[in-house]
Amino acid sequence: MATAAPLDASSTPHAVEAAEAVVVRFAGDSGDGMQLTGGQFTLSSALAGNDFATFPDFPAEIRAPQGTLFGVSAFQINFGATEVDTAGDAPDVLVAMNPAALKTNVRDLKPGGLIIADSGEFSARNLAKAEYEANPLEDGSLGKWQLIAFNISQLTLDAVKQFGLGNKEALRCKNMWTLGLALWMFDRDRQPIIDWLNDKFAKNKVLADANIAALNAGHSYGETAEIGQPGTVAIPQRHVNAAPAEPGLYRTISGADAAAYGLVAGCQLAGVPMFFGGYPITPASSILHALSRLKEYGVTTFQAEDEIAAIASAIGASYAGQLGVTSSSGPGIALKTEAIGLAIMTELPLVIVNSQRGGPSTGLPTKTEQSDLYQAVYGRNGDAPMPVLAARSPSDVFDCAIEAVRIATQFMTPVMLLTDGYIANAAEPWKVPDMSAYKPFPVSFLGAVPEGGFKPYGRDNKLARPWVKPGTPGLLHRIGGIEKQVDTGHINYAPANHQAMTDLRKAKVDGIADHIPDQEVTLGDTRGKLAVVGWGSTFGPVHQAVRRARAKGLDVSHIHIRHIWPMPKNLGDLLKSYDRVIVPEMNTGQLKTVLRDQYLIDAKPVNKVSGQPFRIAEIEAAIEEALA
Repeated sequence: MATAAPLDASSTPHAVEAAEAVVVRFAGDSGDGMQLTGGQFTLSSALAGNDFATFPDFPAEIRAPQGTLFGVSAFQINFGATEVDTAGDAPDVLVAMNPAALKTNVRDLKPGGLIIADSGEFSARNLAKAEYEANPLEDGSLGKWQLIAFNISQLTLDAVKQFGLGNKEALRCKNMWTLGLALWMFDRDRQPIIDWLNDKFAKNKVLADANIAALNAGHSYGETAEIGQPGTVAIPQRHVNAAPAEPGLYRTISGADAAAYGLVAGCQLAGVPMFFGGYPITPASSILHALSRLKEYGVTTFQAEDEIAAIASAIGASYAGQLGVTSSSGPGIALKTEAIGLAIMTELPLVIVNSQRGGPSTGLPTKTEQSDLYQAVYGRNGDAPMPVLAARSPSDVFDCAIEAVRIATQFMTPVMLLTDGYIANAAEPWKVPDMSAYKPFPVSFLGAVPEGGFKPYGRDNKLARPWVKPGTPGLLHRIGGIEKQVDTGHINYAPANHQAMTDLRKAKVDGIADHIPDQEVTLGDTRGKLAVVGWGSTFGPVHQAVRRARAKGLDVSHIHIRHIWPMPKNLGDLLKSYDRVIVPEMNTGQLKTVLRDQYLIDAKPVNKVSGQPFRIAEIEAAIEEALA
């Protein structure tokens, strides 16, 4: 992705210039509607045909104290006329709705970037809450950036005065005023947003009209503003062309929605109904919300009283002949761990989606991290192997969810699908696939007593045991958490039997490697000086960093792993064909340790656990250091 030049405001105020890509960050109080503003600006980017990636960043508190530094909510979008893989390293434009939003975000802004600030919120009280000793809009401390400050709050009040709203209610339209200005700045059509507002407030025409008036007022301000006082600049206007794209139907998709659609598609390909048992937890709750709207596809959703009940109900559904699915984040996965062991012991299909967040314990509920890889691969009592997949982007979750369903149903095993807070909440364009291109993998239930008698733990050539619906004549059986006897499934504590069953469970999961694709090189060569190995949401920054490094002539390649456990059969030989291997991940080095253990290679970690995604520049620096 090419980096956009800084917004140049030195030209005539209303000259529309072309830009290849622009990064905009909206930031304000957690009650200012920045996520909604960013979401609607994303809609306008999608309708304009731009490629884009978003990064919603908000506090854990439902309503943090107004005006405080820890109550700032932000939404960043990188949109362009070329391929976009990340939400951008640094914003070109920062819209700051109060002093706290400015203070917590301005350091990320590119030198020469543009600040648009609501001067009406820079009161002495709000400045004190943001720990400013002087007003930064007036003291010259923002000299390295371009600054446009005007009283958005008052302009909003003026725009909606005719609708008779109270002051508090009127100021809630401030985000629409800001969105209107942003739509003007980037040459966007207002009508889709107007249509959305009319639909959203269909039962309250006054609110619909007030928000539309605010939107139009912000747009008109960009058209008519005459800014020429000392120390100010003209409001620039940029146009970003549509990005090249294959013909087809596109929609904006988040990782949570992609998980829901992928799980449904997987169950359709398997020919089995889905039961989803879940419990609300950030950022996994959206999967439950999305699936609850898809009942017509044979989906049953159940919001349980706790995490243990959620997974236990899903296991019960799998025993009854539906595919049990559950989801959570790290703390909830910890509570589900004993029941995951039960699913492994009973050898029932189950899909567990883990939307990782910052930890340990409650940790950083709304921030992103990749610290649950050990938990996914090893985190159960006893030898309890389980397949693990990791999605690399919001749209990639769709295919990963289908793959999780395939493995779970074909091998009679629980499967964990790893996403994270960034993937779950972020959005990108997604070409709706032609499902006829996906190969079905229909489930086969045992329906009659086979020759030689029924063996609940007899196995096929993949070492999967039969899936039997309770009540099938002649196939009465029981399952539970105590060790099973080989073939019969009766309780058996014998040492030799436990050894045999442990070996069988391990061999079954290891054997999945024969039924997954070989590892490919995402970008670069199959041998060379350096391989950058990633997994999960590090894909975007790693891919762009490797692309830039290769453009400079550096011998570096990108390998991104989807099948975390078992790993592709050729991965060890592939990694050994490089002189050096580095592994960027948002933890203290978990995949690095697994690679060292499995392949005895000297993989080096590149770690970040700040709750924020990697920047492209950070990976570039790591590449240059590794090759130095």
